[in-house]
Amino acid sequence: MTSTSRYRLGVMLGDGIGPEIVPASVRVVDAALAAAGADPVEWRELPLGAAAIETHGSAIPDATMAALDELDGWLLGPHDSAAYPEPFRSQLNPSGAIRKHFDLYANIRPARGFEGGKAIAPDTDLVIVRENTQGFYADRSTYAGTGEFMPTPDVAVAMGIFTRPAVERIARTAFELARRRRNKVTIVHKANVLRLSSGLFARVCLEVAQGYPDVEVDDFHIDAMTVHLLRRAAAFDVLVTENMFGDILSDMAGELAGSLGIAPSLNASDDRAMAQAAHGSAPDIAGKELANPVAMMLSAGMLLDWLGTRHGDARMTDAAVRVEGGVRAAVRGGASTRDLGGTASTGEFTAAVVRCISDGPSR
Repeated sequence: MTSTSRYRLGVMLGDGIGPEIVPASVRVVDAALAAAGADPVEWRELPLGAAAIETHGSAIPDATMAALDELDGWLLGPHDSAAYPEPFRSQLNPSGAIRKHFDLYANIRPARGFEGGKAIAPDTDLVIVRENTQGFYADRSTYAGTGEFMPTPDVAVAMGIFTRPAVERIARTAFELARRRRNKVTIVHKANVLRLSSGLFARVCLEVAQGYPDVEVDDFHIDAMTVHLLRRAAAFDVLVTENMFGDILSDMAGELAGSLGIAPSLNASDDRAMAQAAHGSAPDIAGKELANPVAMMLSAGMLLDWLGTRHGDARMTDAAVRVEGGVRAAVRGGASTRDLGGTASTGEFTAAVVRCISDGPSR
């Protein structure tokens, strides 16, 4: 695919603040593509979440899943599955269902402080690469059903699954990413206690590292890693770890960089990717123009970068740089939503980002 090809991207608004922050992100992506001289993408809105339950009788309709299979990537807004009526509340949530169906095995979560923001550690600039299909998360660790069960009402059992192929591919993702950054990977595990399962993860990552002699490698136990992140976040580049550890560390890193409101993420396989902010649906502020769209905008920018890298499309990667540059320039210039200490509405902040994009990606 060349830089003149059109991409088809899905849009799923989700619940809560999703119908505010996802369209804002679409607007920013369109502005960045235009500024980069790239062809506009073809957007396709698809039903998902509470609204889809009302219209299609499912939080993730079969028609939506089939449509996603025909697209190059997707934007997914936050969902509030805990508020769904039964039986939908007890089912695998829409995000998990999509990740599992399309084997989106890599959850990539950057954390980088904002100049003008509220970062605890403003020099934070790292990426957590989280294995997204196995580990200790029971909703995605088995082919059918879940890895969690109760043999008696008073006993609950959860399985942690680790396989060599899954660890190898997430390790390669981390090392390839490090080569685009500062050439350092930190392996996070708990092999001193979970000697077989977490031990396999650490050992296979170190084996993969041998194929990347240009990348510096170290490793830490998960409990020690939390301390190191608090004390010296700037020392880390790319962290690779299993599912649950990655989920916990990425939320912590997001707070160090400013807040979960600015924490983006990308769920990717070898041929599909889904942009999804790390935060929730915030139903308490939904519809009030108070939502912070930064995480969703940056996630959409990550999708552009993924598409550009995969297809060798320099204009898409340029547009990705412009998305992040515009967001950072807007915050640096004093435009931010209430959670970041500003007064801008969602729409006002979006307009500020679009204006900054027109000035170039690095301003």
